Amino acid sequence: MIEIDGSLGEGGGQVLRTSLTLSMMTRQPLLITRIRAGRPKPGLQPQHLAAVRAAAQISQAQVTGDFVNSQTLTFAPGAVRPGAYRCDIGTAGATGLVLQTIWLPLALAGGPSEVTVTGGTHVPWSPCYHYLDWQWLPFMRRIGLAGELKLDLAGFYPQGGGIVQATIEPATAIAPLRLTERGALKGIHGLSLVANLDMSIAERQRDRALRRLAGRHNRIEIEAADLWANTKGTALILLAEFKQSSACYFGLGALGKRAEQVADEACLWLEKFLAGVGAVDEYLADQLLLPLACADGPSEYRAAKITGHLLTNAEIIRAFGAAEIQIERAREGEGSIEVIPTRSWAAGITV
Repeated sequence: MIEIDGSLGEGGGQVLRTSLTLSMMTRQPLLITRIRAGRPKPGLQPQHLAAVRAAAQISQAQVTGDFVNSQTLTFAPGAVRPGAYRCDIGTAGATGLVLQTIWLPLALAGGPSEVTVTGGTHVPWSPCYHYLDWQWLPFMRRIGLAGELKLDLAGFYPQGGGIVQATIEPATAIAPLRLTERGALKGIHGLSLVANLDMSIAERQRDRALRRLAGRHNRIEIEAADLWANTKGTALILLAEFKQSSACYFGLGALGKRAEQVADEACLWLEKFLAGVGAVDEYLADQLLLPLACADGPSEYRAAKITGHLLTNAEIIRAFGAAEIQIERAREGEGSIEVIPTRSWAAGITV
């Protein structure tokens, strides 16, 4: 049994999710203690519990400590089996984080899978649905992890209730990635969204972003659209496309938050990225670590920022002996990341 201190590094839910994924991938039983010990609400919250139960469902795992506020969990997985699965978080917890916990094991399980997750699709502190669909998923396909995402219903904080469907195709191998330069900017694409609010709010978000980004490129397109949901919410998503890469940032609305502030948040982070030389945004840099730790060879890429989240993720991967990870910091928080897998996953993880 491998033991993980849940307060390690950044000490958040990523410690749990990466540990669960690697426990399934390696078939190593897991003991994780002090889960989220330093957080205002320590222990497993509904979003984290949903990830535990989804992982247990796909791997027929034996689990103890799977209840709200628990700070200790044991997880002993069996073989991961492809199939049709459903998961209801029950709150506005992030659907995307649950999906990312089980995507890699299901992709290497030898057959296609269908997963439906109910919860938050556009909520703070997590990748929103459109980030996953526009940025994360194309990179997963690029390294051989094919699949599709479909938004049936959007879910905003605090009610949630969104529904995401994922189709995960079987993969036999994961290709390494070399991405140290992003190349020339090809254009910026955006989507300004409202749900159960006046369309003028989406138009104000769009117009503010267009004014801020004017002159960045001769092809800047931002569409205003209405999103189907049972809750109220707004979002602005911006995708900068480069010759060899892309970067994605977004802003989310909240009660009392002006449309212009939503746009300013998304634009500010994109402007910071454009001012640097990173090949991928800081969120994708973190999300690439785990799949590239299971690739068929070494990978190297340049991140817009080396975050505490990324450093923590790297520590968990090292703890499982899945890969050697070398991180070299550079100017303004940027850095280069090298991932060297220590075992072959070409045959998948089925037993």
